[in-house]
Amino acid sequence: MNWKGVMPAITTCFTEELQVDRAFMAEHCRWLLDNGCSGIVTLGSLGEGSTVSFDEKLEILRACVDAVGGRGPVVASISALTTSEAVALAKAAVDQGCDGLMVLPPYLYKGDWREMKTHVAAVFRATPLSCMLYNNPIAYGTDFLPEHISELAAEHPNFQAVKESSTDVRRVSAIRALIDRRLEISVGVDDAVLEAIGVGATGWIAGLANALPRESVDLLTYGINGEADKAFELYRWFLPLLRMDTVSNFVQLIKLVQAEVGMGNVRVRPPRLELAGAEHELTLKIIRDALQHRPQPVVSYALPDGK
Repeated sequence: MNWKGVMPAITTCFTEELQVDRAFMAEHCRWLLDNGCSGIVTLGSLGEGSTVSFDEKLEILRACVDAVGGRGPVVASISALTTSEAVALAKAAVDQGCDGLMVLPPYLYKGDWREMKTHVAAVFRATPLSCMLYNNPIAYGTDFLPEHISELAAEHPNFQAVKESSTDVRRVSAIRALIDRRLEISVGVDDAVLEAIGVGATGWIAGLANALPRESVDLLTYGINGEADKAFELYRWFLPLLRMDTVSNFVQLIKLVQAEVGMGNVRVRPPRLELAGAEHELTLKIIRDALQHRPQPVVSYALPDGK
């Protein structure tokens, strides 16, 4: 499987009744690929995976696989309270036709390395699918150090990529120093993408790409190709939006950007609530100011149904 390029961690769209809008999610997947994204990552924290039932997860995976139709990989995020549930979801992802797994630590229990290694190793072993380890110590309280990642890579051939979201880009170079190119490394923090590319990242599991895929793909491409002036010019414009991926209510913020570009709505499942009051107004101003000076004309986008 190809872990390179921009792979949006897609949001989960809900209807007015807060049911999963599978039809829109399929349309969203196709639109993202039409605009240069290399694949789709489903059911992550941005996808509100913790508020989606097991059966709903399977429906989402099937809808995305059918929509993508082999044009790129569909990756299932595997997060659960228990190892047994994580393994069951991994096996079910195979049945739904997924191409890879993004494996998270348990999202409540913050165990030690022995426990966390046992958990993720069980998921790696559960299927033959290519696996990405998601390291986000800020959000999950579990830190997979470069030495841990090297140990897992030596023991599991289908462990093939890391989403590094520690916010410390030195982690990318530290992993490279230990195991060279054994794993692909993707940056998982939107406002660190150019810095991570500079020390060896080859992919981006992106948040704002849900609303601005073309700009995201251009930014990664400029960075990979060493086009520093183009990269920084686009980065400077993009940063106020990319920083929305780094705060606790990032789901609400990114969905608001989607709504403003006409590709989604702001609905979230409780305990999350939609933005309100001064926070909503300030965020809306930031988004609209950025879109007013958008470097990529919207007419150049591939738009669904002629929108």
